[in-house]
Amino acid sequence: MLNQLFSVSSILVMPFWFLMIVLPFWRWTARIVASPWIIAGPAALYAIVLIPILPTVWAGVSNPTLDGIVALLGTPEGAALSWFHFLAFDLFVARWVYLDSRERRISAWFVSPILGLVLMLGPLGWGLYMALRTVVGLVRAPAGPPAPQAARR
Repeated sequence: MLNQLFSVSSILVMPFWFLMIVLPFWRWTARIVASPWIIAGPAALYAIVLIPILPTVWAGVSNPTLDGIVALLGTPEGAALSWFHFLAFDLFVARWVYLDSRERRISAWFVSPILGLVLMLGPLGWGLYMALRTVVGLVRAPAGPPAPQAARR
């Protein structure tokens, strides 16, 4: 069953990644990505795998040790659970990056490659987007209040 769930997992998320990266300005992309429900697929897969092993996972995450995490991830269930976790949260972060960049009018020429990094190396892509967001904010920031004009007589 895990192999089938794993195979389905990419089918559930890749259309959203395609829309955000390849078709960022298509009107349906913004409408689809605006829904937080796009994360429901990998979240459901996560729940399906988690529920039967919840006591084991809870014991491992409530008092984590490196050996305990290695033992959990070293099982097919633990690996699948981690993968579905990555899929859900990377898509959640990508959705935020996409929506935030549209709101800030940051060019898709910059954001699409960063979304590719979020897909492959989640936290690195998020960090790069935050750096880009900061630089764009600094460049677009007004220089300060306008100089007062001399009083007319």
